[in-house]
Amino acid sequence: MLVKRIIPCLDVRDGKVVKGVNFEGIREVGDPVECAYEYNLQGADEIVFYDITASHEGRGVILDVVRETAKKVFVPLTVGGGISTVDDIRNTLRAGADKVSVNSQAVKNPQLVKDGADIFGSQCICVGIDAKKIGENKWTVYINGARIDMKLDLIEWVKQVEQLGAGEICLNSIDTDGVRGGFDLPMLKAVVDAVKIPVIASGGAGKLGDFAEAFLETDCSAALAASLFHFRELTVEQVKDDCRGKGIIVR
Repeated sequence: MLVKRIIPCLDVRDGKVVKGVNFEGIREVGDPVECAYEYNLQGADEIVFYDITASHEGRGVILDVVRETAKKVFVPLTVGGGISTVDDIRNTLRAGADKVSVNSQAVKNPQLVKDGADIFGSQCICVGIDAKKIGENKWTVYINGARIDMKLDLIEWVKQVEQLGAGEICLNSIDTDGVRGGFDLPMLKAVVDAVKIPVIASGGAGKLGDFAEAFLETDCSAALAASLFHFRELTVEQVKDDCRGKGIIVR
């Protein structure tokens, strides 16, 4: 079993970390740089920043937040939201990000994924996907912060993403996002089984055992959470200790 990663996710809106349920009922959590620094101290393997309204509002990524965070945080930093061109990727990496996450723009312009991978390397390109169940073992892809159903089959899309050269997929279930009932294991397993690149589980962690369950029930490479960490119900180290106790190799 490869080493599994635990990743706190910071959804940023108007310069503040926020969190909601099913992408609604958004409330402020804190300052993104301070939150990232705290997770760095806790032993996070990576930290993800998503500017959750950038694509919807048609603006660029939060480079000022990226620069300040990169000065204080010494684990890999992934940044998404508002990245729509190769120049956006270049500027985000120059600001201090190790990877970019492309979600809505990847669906609208798949060539961006290929160009990004060709120019900067697959290891720099993560494709974020928000998906929702529409039938038995069938899911559809949404964009713009889960506002628009693209009528795009999830499994077909992840296979295309891999072929385009993406180095990783961050898979978020709209159905379980913020609900805290556990990760969407059927969807996660279907995607992991469909591709060879690493898949990050996102959306739904609500208790300590949810992370280990995702690793034991699927071959996902990492598990990402927000609410549990933001509201100090769990620390990254507590999650890692639980995983270790169940025979899962973590950093």
